[in-house]
Parts: sequence; structure tokens; C-alpha cells
Amino acid sequence: MAGHSDNDMGLPTFKTPVKVALVIAPYYTKISNAQLASARGVLDRAGVAHDTIEVPGSLEIPTAVALAHRMSNFDGFVALGCVIRGRTSHYDVVVNESAHGLMLLGLQGVCVGNGIITVENMEQAEERADTDRLDTAGGAAVAALHLIALARRFGQPKAKIGFTQDILMAGENDGPTTA
Repeated sequence: MAGHSDNDMGLPTFKTPVKVALVIAPYYTKISNAQLASARGVLDRAGVAHDTIEVPGSLEIPTAVALAHRMSNFDGFVALGCVIRGRTSHYDVVVNESAHGLMLLGLQGVCVGNGIITVENMEQAEERADTDRLDTAGGAAVAALHLIALARRFGQPKAKIGFTQDILMAGENDGPTTA
């Protein structure tokens, strides 16, 4: 995650406007408010427009990102939430599946920074949600911005995918000759 090491890449700059969606599961209000403040601070410093989308829980974050990516005009996404371990295996399901969903979206070309906090207790959550830390919400915003810059650097695909010419079929001449 961005900001977790001493390697500070800084914030990228953009020639054209950027719009980012902050997708948050505000289950723990105090933690959520700190996460939003941290991520918004980074985006504001970068001069990036942003909107906030709230979902019921961290498991719904990847679905909301996928819907917004497919049906809206966001350049990137910052996933925010907090999952605190309880006494059941539900924690493991939420942590693993939300991360897996976000990773699959990233592999499909969606620019998303993962700022979902996964901790053992509220004390750790408060520490990780500190607005001055760049290894959680702020770092996820930085990561999303760098992915957007990378996508813009690479540009559009150079060629169409699939067949771009008619394919001649062998056989009789009385039927269609192309596929």
C-alpha cells in the first residue's frame, strides 16, 4: 500500500481533470470520518474532484466500485472501510472477499486504491485511521492517483481486440464466404 514505506512517490500531476469516487462503508462513524478526511485531504492537495458513495458494509464496496466504473465517469476509486475481528469467521470472509473483489477489479483495469482497514480491535482501528498516516486512507488515495496516471500514460489500446478482417471460409461457393 502507498505510504507504508519510506519511498514517497509524491502526488502525480494531471493535464486534464480527474474525478475519483470515495466508496466507503461507514460502519464505525469515528473511523469513517477520519478515513474520509485523510483521503479527501490527499485528493484536494492533488486538485482532484471527488464524490463519496456510501455502502452498507465492506463486502459491498467492490460491487459499488464495479457499478460506478461501468455506469459512471470516474477515473478511479478509493475503497474505505474498517473490519474489526470478532469471535466468528465472518471477519475472515469480509476481509478476504473484499480484498479479492478489489484485486479482480484492478486486474481488469479499474484504478482502485484499497484503504479498507483490517484490525483486531478498536484501538488499532483508531491508530490506523489517523488522518496524518499515509498507509491507510490517504495512502489508498495516493495509490489510486498513481494508477490513474499510469493508465493515462499507457493511453488507449493500440489495436482492436478480436478479428478485424473478414475470414474466408473453405467449401462450396453457394453459401456465405465470410464469417
